[in-house]
Amino acid sequence: MLGGLGVPELLIILVVVLIIFGPKHLPQLGSSLGKTVKNIREGMASTSDTPEKTSDPEKIEAADVVDVAEEKTSSE
Repeated sequence: MLGGLGVPELLIILVVVLIIFGPKHLPQLGSSLGKTVKNIREGMASTSDTPEKTSDPEKIEAADVVDVAEEKTSSE
């Protein structure tokens, strides 16, 4: 399943997390974990999409325009 973790192991982990954090904090914990995973994926995607460094001024300006457009889209 997940790196050698089966259903029994995942259930034990879930029980331990439930004991430590309590049922009231599980939705907040899940939300925080989801946001963290989303930010990591976006960070990995943005590093692979960045253009290579170049000394050609036209290519640098085009890359800057794309970066600004992506920032405006992601902030909305």
